[in-house]
Amino acid sequence: MLEGYGVAADVWSVTSYKELYRDGLETERWNRMHPLEEPRVPYVTRQLADAKGVIVAASDYVKALPDTICRWTPGGIISLGTDGFGRSESRAGLRDFFEVDARYITLAALSSLQRKQQVLDPEAVAQAMKDLDIPPDKVDPLTA
Repeated sequence: MLEGYGVAADVWSVTSYKELYRDGLETERWNRMHPLEEPRVPYVTRQLADAKGVIVAASDYVKALPDTICRWTPGGIISLGTDGFGRSESRAGLRDFFEVDARYITLAALSSLQRKQQVLDPEAVAQAMKDLDIPPDKVDPLTA
């Protein structure tokens, strides 16, 4: 969907946020305990070192999960997740309700590019919301 807005994207798969988090903590501890050594760099930091743009992490788990590795990513993460369950009869319905489907991932990327990097006009993001059929007054799923 992003290509329709002139935005290129790389898609990564995270098999274990827990392992990335553990690696980050172990790296920080090693650096703390070895002040005379060359500092180590967490795996996720090395992998994303050349990343341009913004990072959107979409998960069928709670959005706090991707947030656990945020401090080791360049520029931070925009986390999307299903902060609950039992709100729909299908996975597609769940992702729509919790704003983590392809439309909302696209919106998160465009909005972040506009706000954080100022490479898009706000009008472009507003038009994308219309194109993607995302109502600006939709009830926040965390309070619904």
